[in-house]
Amino acid sequence: MPSFFIDRPIFAVVVALFVSLFGLLALPFLPVAQYPIIAPPSISISTSYPGASPENLYNSVTRLIEEELNGASGILNFESTSDSLGQVEIIANFVPGTDSNLASVEVQNRIKRVEARLPRAVIQQGILIEEASSAVLQIITLSSTDGSLDEVGLGDFMIRNVLGEIRRIPGVGRATLFSTERSLRVWLDPARLVGYNLTADDVTKAIEAQNAQVASGSIGAEPSRPGHPVAAMVLVKGQLSSPDEFGSIVLRANADGSTVRLRDVARIEVGGMGYQFTTRLDGKPVAGLSVLLAPTGNALATAKAVHAKMAELATYFPQNIKYEIPYDITPVVQASITKVLTTLGEAVVLVFLVMFLFLQNIRYTIIPTLVVPVALLGTCAVLLIGGFSINMLTLFAMVLAIGILVDDAIVVVENVERIMAEEHLGPREATRKAMSQISGAIVGITLVLMAVFVPMAFFPGSVGIVYQQFSVTMVAAIGFSALMALSLTPALCATLLKPVTHHGPGRGVFGLFNRFLDRTKERYGGFVAWSLGRAGRMLVVFAVIVAAMAWMFSRLPAGFLPVDDQGFITTDVQTPPDASFNRTLAVVEEVEKFLINRAGVDNVTFLTGFSFLGQGTNTAQAFVTLEDWSKRGPNDSAAAIVDDVNKSLAGIKDARISALQPPPIDNLGNSSGFSFRLQDRGQKGYAELMRAKDQLLAAAARSPVLQDVFVEGLPPAPQVELMVDREKAAALGIAFQDINATISTNLGSAYINDFPNRGRMQRVIVQADDGARMQADDILGFNVRNAKGQLVPFSSFATVKWSVGPSQVVGFNYYPSVRISGAAKPGFTSGDAIAEMERIAATLPRGFGFEWTGQSLQEKAAGSQAPLLLGLSALVVFLVLAAFYESWTVPIAVLLVVPLGMLGAVAAVTLRGMPNDVYFTIGLITIIGLAAKDAILIIGFARDLNLAGMPLAQAAVEAARLRFRPILMTGFAFASGVAPMVIAHGASAKSQQALGTGVMGGMIAVVVLALVMVPVLFVTVQRLLGSEGARGRGLRLQARRRLMRHRRRKLRRLGAVASAEV
Repeated sequence: MPSFFIDRPIFAVVVALFVSLFGLLALPFLPVAQYPIIAPPSISISTSYPGASPENLYNSVTRLIEEELNGASGILNFESTSDSLGQVEIIANFVPGTDSNLASVEVQNRIKRVEARLPRAVIQQGILIEEASSAVLQIITLSSTDGSLDEVGLGDFMIRNVLGEIRRIPGVGRATLFSTERSLRVWLDPARLVGYNLTADDVTKAIEAQNAQVASGSIGAEPSRPGHPVAAMVLVKGQLSSPDEFGSIVLRANADGSTVRLRDVARIEVGGMGYQFTTRLDGKPVAGLSVLLAPTGNALATAKAVHAKMAELATYFPQNIKYEIPYDITPVVQASITKVLTTLGEAVVLVFLVMFLFLQNIRYTIIPTLVVPVALLGTCAVLLIGGFSINMLTLFAMVLAIGILVDDAIVVVENVERIMAEEHLGPREATRKAMSQISGAIVGITLVLMAVFVPMAFFPGSVGIVYQQFSVTMVAAIGFSALMALSLTPALCATLLKPVTHHGPGRGVFGLFNRFLDRTKERYGGFVAWSLGRAGRMLVVFAVIVAAMAWMFSRLPAGFLPVDDQGFITTDVQTPPDASFNRTLAVVEEVEKFLINRAGVDNVTFLTGFSFLGQGTNTAQAFVTLEDWSKRGPNDSAAAIVDDVNKSLAGIKDARISALQPPPIDNLGNSSGFSFRLQDRGQKGYAELMRAKDQLLAAAARSPVLQDVFVEGLPPAPQVELMVDREKAAALGIAFQDINATISTNLGSAYINDFPNRGRMQRVIVQADDGARMQADDILGFNVRNAKGQLVPFSSFATVKWSVGPSQVVGFNYYPSVRISGAAKPGFTSGDAIAEMERIAATLPRGFGFEWTGQSLQEKAAGSQAPLLLGLSALVVFLVLAAFYESWTVPIAVLLVVPLGMLGAVAAVTLRGMPNDVYFTIGLITIIGLAAKDAILIIGFARDLNLAGMPLAQAAVEAARLRFRPILMTGFAFASGVAPMVIAHGASAKSQQALGTGVMGGMIAVVVLALVMVPVLFVTVQRLLGSEGARGRGLRLQARRRLMRHRRRKLRRLGAVASAEV
């Protein structure tokens, strides 16, 4: 193939242009994201049962749905929350690779089977089933510039003019209003109801009957009498549209002609549908809308579309309404991608400079450099065809590949230069001869480098998705590099290079460099000869190195992915369970003031009544946007601000403030740290579960490994328990369902039907007025009608008492559970924290178990897969080498070099305090390929020399001496390519450092140690396992006879391979 392109250089250029063109065409269509979709697909099931307690809600709704979900095809786990606001949410997570549409259909079918068993109020509220996402992409706010609209008015404007538009944007998974829309509120006065001998049930039935849309038909409709001239619709005003019209509803007509109307027993207004949420932006009330990204959505494209839509909608807003998007996670995506692209450019420049230092000719340097853009553009085309995206992982792989991509081209260029200098051939003849010598070597080394990454592409699960991004990118880039080395590079060498008569300059800086390198090479050759004479001692040194590597590797703490500064944090506020909204708001204002004045903070969006831990009057959640990374120093990093908030606000009385960094991967939890689920597997009951939880938290607080361990939920809260004497109620002729309905309507509210309000159908809600539901004893003043039509007060058959019960009931995989989160103390990793939590959990009483979820579950999976992945990569390399060399001993000698690189990688990450995480595993796999490649450069040539008749030890020394310069060049080129990652700062800095540190440390160790140990290992393996019998002697005799007359020429040719295979 190379000869074809040498004779047809334009054809070679066209091939390269086609590859580049396909890549350029692919670039606009490649989605851009921070990470690919790594989290398992999730389906959310949500509904509500107003007025129900968490326990009743769990038993009557949640438990029934969980029973149907259990055993669904492909389900990984499911988690439910039933809270005191009557809200139910169940998140069903499916194994990675599951089609989310098929999963959603199966969930819907299972819900349909259980609907008949659910309370009627739940069916009336509706059950929402959708793809779940916990990633808040943006928060949109509306404010009134002149104060003419309150939060309810702004919320109503938001739902009328913004919510629907945002929900229709592709990529938006869910848009949630953290304000309220308007509704018609009927506030009952229980005392007046008693005075008119009425009940809440009478009111709801009257509204239901008199506020109804009537299909009234028409007069004169066919069939009609012949000749009838008129046909017209009949209109009956069934639905009411204003508080006055609702006030005229007749509750009872008396015999004397008088009537009791709704206005006589209730206060009627157009108010808010709910009052549990409020939104504040930098201390000012606003209407808030959170935009959640769909699981398959692209963050950058979706956020851009939201910005464009809001700018369009704003042109129709009244002048006194202003919109803002104070919280947006996409700047970190843009900054991270930009930073990695900058790193990519820096790597290319540094590799170019290293090549120029060794090649010392601008033409020789440019030719290998041209391979880089062609290979990377070709890789982009492969990514598009494979359904991948431009993300942090694929870009990291490209940065790693930079130092590898130029190797094959350097093999060609350096060999052509050597032949022209030594044999005085012209560029075309020298190129043809060089390619005849090294084409096989290029193919062999390329196969090894590609093979080492292949097993990564077939690993399952979320961690397998991370590996797959690297695998496909590296294999594609290395493949295109080899293609260019066999086509474009020889064509350019034959046409662009000028004849030379000697190797490089003899004067100036390059002359000094060459003389230094030549002296070092000769001394190195002498040291190798000395080492081979003391092989036993060197093997002891090798054994010590392997033992040190194994010990250090075993001591390396585990991790998943580094937590980068993403430009925002969240802060959870939790006041005592019995705290009112106003009491919580006072704490919010104090926290708000601190955050707004904290250096490095750009804005603060507070949602009261909501948090990731649960909903209620005692909760609030802040989304804190930080200033740009360029404006913040180390003291204002996300981690520093989180630490400052937690320490500075720890003294706030009767409140728990928790500032957290977001997790590295969306939808794998709400914060960094671990996600632990304590389960009641022995049906011990709620009280015992709480005791086990307290025992676990107490032990965690004493642990030297853990910090900030807390329950990710709401604590038990004071409750008023209504004790109904069923015998008395029955004796008084009271139906129990009437008792339940009266309580539910007065305290929990009742959604009756809808009314038209300025072009939108909005709800009619009935509830007791605030003055009638402030005290526990107010419940005993409610009245219910008995079978005789008499009103009976609750005090006649019931009592009330205070108790403590759950604010929410959590289930995980069908077991009552407690969500627990936390983190490792400085100096420990998330892997240490996971191990410590498992140790503590083992001390709990029998009947309690635990499971991991979110990021922690993936970390456990990653840790168990890493040894298998490393072993498979080494096995694949072994088999490829065995097939290529038709030998079992050569692969053994090559792979023995791998621990040398691993020692450097482990030492590097240990010195920087980094864990054994996913990036480190990827780095080790890269080191396996690079170590094998450098070993092949020496062992392959030494083997050929030995087969040509040279004694084994002498062949090893000669091969090492001739390979010295190429190995140094490839090592420095690769190390310079990853150097920008090692010293990265700003967005994505920790991720770049995690990947670059291990790889650079491993590459340095390979260059330094492999040059010394490879000859010793090769000779030892050959002596112990190689063929020394008749077959070996026969091979050498044949080679001797075949090459005797051309031995000198042959050795020069093999030397060309040595210096060219870089």
